[in-house]
Amino acid sequence: MSKKKEKSITEVYLRSYPKIIFFWPLALVSLVMWLLQMLVPIPVAWYGNFWLAVFAINMFIIAFDFGSTKFFVLVLLGVVVILLVIFLVPDLFTGAAGEPFNPGLTAEFYLATAVIMAIILGLVVLASRFDYWKIERNEIYHKSGIFSSAERLPTKSLRINKKIPDVFEFFILRAGSITLMPGHGDVINLPTVLNINKKQKQIDYLLSHVSIEPDELDA
Repeated sequence: MSKKKEKSITEVYLRSYPKIIFFWPLALVSLVMWLLQMLVPIPVAWYGNFWLAVFAINMFIIAFDFGSTKFFVLVLLGVVVILLVIFLVPDLFTGAAGEPFNPGLTAEFYLATAVIMAIILGLVVLASRFDYWKIERNEIYHKSGIFSSAERLPTKSLRINKKIPDVFEFFILRAGSITLMPGHGDVINLPTVLNINKKQKQIDYLLSHVSIEPDELDA
């Protein structure tokens, strides 16, 4: 982070998103598959198989947390399983006539999926505009809801703890968790913060440049 950019940082916004945010790859793939499927009259086998693979991977990412060790074990296990399937059961995903397995997903299916997921993801992003934590040099400001009252906490004794509990979530949206520990009050846990490393650097800069009020100098 350059000095010019550091000087412009006076506040940091933290928003924790629900896990559904990690389904954006499936929404994108559904849109692309719809456009491709519109060009042919019958369902294309590999379009449907590719969509199912992305769906399965997305579900897997949401269902479990994969630390760095689990991630490499999973990759190794995946390679072994793929090799076993290719060499031991080559006809597993073919029909009676030797054709590739075709789930029969139509253009209408892809379009409906893309629209539904786009609406849900749009609402998630919109909701995050009204529920956030803002860290300034001397206070933490919490906004929850459109008409709710704001909560303010001092940053004088604030400590933060950053974690990346899931490697896949970090790859998809650079997501991780941040825990804010004020000098008093409840511990604030934000489990799904996007661009986690950037947010941590910005907060570290703010906390290292906390301004001192005149009353504190006279105390």
